[in-house]
Amino acid sequence: MIPRPHLLAGFILFLAFTAPAAARSFQGVVSHISDGDTLWVRPASGGAPRAVRLQGLDAPEICQSHGKQSRDALSSRVLHQPVVVNSRARDSFQRTVGRVSLGGHDVGAWMVGRGHAWSYRYRGKPGPYAAQESQARSGRLGLWGYASPVEPRVFRKRHGSCR
Repeated sequence: MIPRPHLLAGFILFLAFTAPAAARSFQGVVSHISDGDTLWVRPASGGAPRAVRLQGLDAPEICQSHGKQSRDALSSRVLHQPVVVNSRARDSFQRTVGRVSLGGHDVGAWMVGRGHAWSYRYRGKPGPYAAQESQARSGRLGLWGYASPVEPRVFRKRHGSCR
């Protein structure tokens, strides 16, 4: 068989774009909180802080009912704390999307379990934090204390984002 460099290069590019993304993790310190599901982490290895979108949950928009409380809860939990970020993707805003842990505890589970966010539903599935959301609902914690909390995706459809 005669080697064909252009075919080999094309095959390598094909694999790069079709292979599942490997999980990447990094450690760092939370330097800023934008809202209830976005934080900035300065990597321990150095460099500029990275925007991280918490995977598996959807927090109220900052201009929505309980939006500021959600941001403040996340801030009180992780601001200036060392965390580990386990990421698989980037979103359309170029934020790292991943799970964040503080002292071995899942920050997303903490947020949903205290009623500061919804478990992210996708294609009719209840999402990774359905049990925490159910407990927060029954305890009327956080946003579940409101008469009719509006899911952020519904809010964004009606009003757009707060930006």
